[in-house]
Amino acid sequence: MSFRAINEKYLEPGSQILMVLGIVALCQPWNMPLHTYGVTIILIGLIGFNITSKIPRDEQAGTGHGAEQQARNAGAQH
Repeated sequence: MSFRAINEKYLEPGSQILMVLGIVALCQPWNMPLHTYGVTIILIGLIGFNITSKIPRDEQAGTGHGAEQQARNAGAQH
């Protein structure tokens, strides 16, 4: 399993879940330490999502020859 597949399957959704858990921690009234660190949890999830969302997926990580080949073939059709 490549790093891009791990990122797509685990890291990116994990950072989204961490942001949601930070919002829940911020809004709950029962545990004061959890409420105190709610914004920190949200920020860690946000930074993680910003990093993991910049990594291209496997199908988008090509060399770019596909679009060039399609452009060449489009001009050949009459």
